[in-house]
Amino acid sequence: MFLSTPSFKEWLAIFFVSGPIMFLLKATYNLYFHPLAHIPGPFWARASGFPSYWQAKIGKRHIWLWQQFQIYGDRIRVSPDVVLFCDPDAYLDIFSVRANVRKSDFYTAFVQSGKVPSTLGTVDVAEHAAKRKLLSMAFTEKSLRASASFISNHIDRWNELMLEENPDTVEWSKSFDLSERLDQLTVDIMGDLSFGKSFNIKEPGDNPLKTVPRLIAGFLRFYYPLCRSPFLPVLLWLRKQGLIKALESSAPPTVQQYRKFVRSSIADRIALHKEQQEKPEAKRRQDIFYFLCESRDPDTGEVAFNEEALLSESTLLIIAGTDTTAISLSGIWFYLTGDPRRCQKLVDEIRSTFNTPEDIVYDQKLLSCVYLRACIDEGMRMTPTGPCELPRQVLPGGQRVLGEFYPPGTILGVVPWCMSFSESIYEDATVFRPERWIVDEANGVTKESVDRLKANFHPFLSGVGSCLGKNIAMAEMMLTVARTLHRLDIRRTPGSTLGCGGPEQGWGARNKKQYQLVDAYVSLRQGPEVQFRKRAA
Repeated sequence: MFLSTPSFKEWLAIFFVSGPIMFLLKATYNLYFHPLAHIPGPFWARASGFPSYWQAKIGKRHIWLWQQFQIYGDRIRVSPDVVLFCDPDAYLDIFSVRANVRKSDFYTAFVQSGKVPSTLGTVDVAEHAAKRKLLSMAFTEKSLRASASFISNHIDRWNELMLEENPDTVEWSKSFDLSERLDQLTVDIMGDLSFGKSFNIKEPGDNPLKTVPRLIAGFLRFYYPLCRSPFLPVLLWLRKQGLIKALESSAPPTVQQYRKFVRSSIADRIALHKEQQEKPEAKRRQDIFYFLCESRDPDTGEVAFNEEALLSESTLLIIAGTDTTAISLSGIWFYLTGDPRRCQKLVDEIRSTFNTPEDIVYDQKLLSCVYLRACIDEGMRMTPTGPCELPRQVLPGGQRVLGEFYPPGTILGVVPWCMSFSESIYEDATVFRPERWIVDEANGVTKESVDRLKANFHPFLSGVGSCLGKNIAMAEMMLTVARTLHRLDIRRTPGSTLGCGGPEQGWGARNKKQYQLVDAYVSLRQGPEVQFRKRAA
């Protein structure tokens, strides 16, 4: 006698009966029999990945992780196979070049179906190293020198627009959200450095490209929760089967528009590069994209990046070249405008070192401004561009962290937001105190204490995953702060709380002097709300 095939309703009934049973069995294994079962963490997070995913979905995962560290100590299990640390020695164990780990599959969720994985989205160790070697050709000392003039021109125009809005040199200007202006500045700089033209979104008037920062945020808000999802293995399997296109086609309009923006920008820049091939090298536009196009594979001599590879790299390079710098600058300005005494100390250093704003270039003189660099480092410490961990998966053979063995497949990481505000690492961690980075024996800041802070400070990551564009980012931050403060006085709008914590925001976000971020792989944010005026002669 043959058994009949179950109907759809019968399959549905089987699913609703067996699904909860399978979940309970899996949760029981995760809680009591998993190799990581002895590691403390919240009950439901140890049972399944849903709590971690939900916190990523609502943008508060960094706060949630901070809460768990306060409860369970400096090592927590926040998903069945994920162990996170708030310890600088753990960071060295996980991110050293000798660590037996690779990027986790978290990164592959950013790769769209049918596309060449970018350097960021490549998890294979050898393949990532090869891609990174090629990409590094666009971030040389030569490209840094070429970039500095582009950056300065945009900062000058940014300041000029502020002055045009406020011709009265005595009164303070109207209030505005500085993070929005910084988004505009960094997107225009990125356009000039990467695509051969400014997008001019900082300019007044209508411009459809003014939506680019919103498109970037929408792209991240869509893909980032997928990266943290317990269903990520299923999504990756569907991609391999070619069945993921339906999900991508159903992405929000902001994601679709962002993809269109990147593709059109790439096409325009490739066309410009081809036009300039007939010109002598000295007369070609030498931006980052130029160096990418000119890169050759050292093993084959062939062009390193074809059009599809350029598209893949640019999709995330845009985010790396805009959001990360704008986030750091937003935090630096938030804390400076919240501390008028230290802001004035920085103003005095800049205005006594340089006669005019035009004298401020990215050279040794600017790098010698010790307090400027300390303010930037302190701002970056308190405003990590990515608040949550960059996960690493243990390879066969296992990995030791702080002397304890972790089996293959374990996901390890440290949490920048939690590290930044750890009292065991930074004394008075919630206080903006740039002086902690400057040796001053008379005031108790020793060379040993500064060296210890610097050894634990990784705003651009370290090891094989360190940021290739860190020197360009540092040039952009130093030039923006220095040229702006040389031309303008700036202050927090009296009474403004935009970007501040507060009692209503709950445990971990109550500090009114702490800049609040939204976790979306990078840190989304608002504020500070500021006013400016032209400096007195």
